[in-house]
Amino acid sequence: MKLNERSLVFYATCDSPADNAGFLYKRGERHTAYHRRWFVLKGNMLFYFEERESREPVGVIVLEGCTVELCDSAEEFAFAIRFGGTKSRTYVLAADSQAAMEAWVKALSRASFDYMRLVVRELEKQLEEMRWSCRHAPACCKARPLGMEHSLPPLPTVPPKENGCAVWNNAPSMDQLHDAAGCDGDTNPRPPPLPPRRRASSGDAGVAEISVFCRLHERYGQEVARLRQDWQHRQCQHRP
Repeated sequence: MKLNERSLVFYATCDSPADNAGFLYKRGERHTAYHRRWFVLKGNMLFYFEERESREPVGVIVLEGCTVELCDSAEEFAFAIRFGGTKSRTYVLAADSQAAMEAWVKALSRASFDYMRLVVRELEKQLEEMRWSCRHAPACCKARPLGMEHSLPPLPTVPPKENGCAVWNNAPSMDQLHDAAGCDGDTNPRPPPLPPRRRASSGDAGVAEISVFCRLHERYGQEVARLRQDWQHRQCQHRP
């Protein structure tokens, strides 16, 4: 693997937030003596410096294709970073306490792109299961969140269209707010105004399905509209 030294030095010392940082004891490659070094974890790269104030790192460990595990050593809170292959080096590190060792092992184990790939796959699987549940049991997706009944303000009415396009005003007048929150004579709340849907053109006829974002937008828009109707109905019931 070829790495640009200047880019690594800049990345190691720049102001970007580190995933973990602290002093660890690093065992030498040729000698078994431990040396205290300042370690900084950024992404999948573990930099180590001679001192905390050092301007350049002494070395870097790319955390790809490796495992982090506890090991037996002269130091009490020791762990090792092992790479696959017969000629690969094993880095033995030691922390000052049990809590520090556990924090480092957890952070290093989650630093590789392989771990992130597994997390993304698991999230995609959960999302697919949620979609399947919503398609086969629509009632489960319509659960009303607690505490939202009294947190929805009245929505402004829809202004007339100009040249075929609806004109939206971010600052509605008081009359519009009063009309939106009002009730009809038969104490039935008026349905909330919904933005007009864009009609599909002839060029969009070949689209197989609507995107996931559009489906979620429509579903939650209906939920907000229903909550607003419930809120208006309760407001009408409490009026003298």
